[in-house]
Amino acid sequence: MFKTHIDEYLRYLKIEKGLSDASISSYNQDLKKYSQFLEDQNVTRVDSITAETLVTFLQFLTSENKSAKTIRRMQSTLKNFHQFLQIERITENNPALRLQTPKEEKALPVVLTIEEMERLLQSPDQTTQGIRDNAMMELLYASGLRVSELINLNISDLNLEMGFIHVYGKGETERIVPTTEYVAKKLTNYIKNYRLKLLKDENIDTLFLTNRGKGFTRQGLWKAIKKYVRDSGIDKNITPHTFRHSFATHLIENGADLRAVQEMLGHSDISTTQIYTQISAGKIREMYKQFHPRK
Repeated sequence: MFKTHIDEYLRYLKIEKGLSDASISSYNQDLKKYSQFLEDQNVTRVDSITAETLVTFLQFLTSENKSAKTIRRMQSTLKNFHQFLQIERITENNPALRLQTPKEEKALPVVLTIEEMERLLQSPDQTTQGIRDNAMMELLYASGLRVSELINLNISDLNLEMGFIHVYGKGETERIVPTTEYVAKKLTNYIKNYRLKLLKDENIDTLFLTNRGKGFTRQGLWKAIKKYVRDSGIDKNITPHTFRHSFATHLIENGADLRAVQEMLGHSDISTTQIYTQISAGKIREMYKQFHPRK
């Protein structure tokens, strides 16, 4: 009986909804598992399925160590399937309507160790391109800028004598971000001795220029950094945003105030910044398990 209803539903998805074969196959796999569970529970009629039946099924998936993402997908499948049965008057009610969706798992961002970051920052050579790329990466790590903020920086946004940068962030917001004396020297060296070699149009105020004398795109910046990730032998899924994550994590690990880090990152909500405390706490737990004598 269940197979008949499932086949009707899959036919509906294909003909009425126009779903792809891959999507229909995914629905089919979910509903086959659901159907098998119902048979194992001696549930023989669809109109006898209750919300409790569905909760038991989802608990069964949890016991199989299915991820929250998988359970959310299954829950959506059940709601749509039972809604179809209700619309087709096969059942009177949709028992899946009041199911609570499990919270989405938030993956912690990838962060480099201080040693890994040091290797990465030392990987560019002393050519014009290498000096520029080193200055870019040093600034990303020193000030926690977003990639879009970095590539939109102009020379007029810098006050290196005072040690700060004027940043234009998301939603046309503005903030003042500090930078270190070390990085200020790197930027001064790049601007005075190397940027002119890349400059094709004197009217361009963009800080970091490509070999063609234009500002970087996000893809162009990532391409430039990707080479150094490979050269430094770091086996992590790194993106340009990894510099920002590492900046915040290293500050918090060394005792920085969470509100100050929030201000520097330009987060409107401190809960966004708090994810970096989770990374630090995770590292502390790992260190504790590794070194405590009574593990």
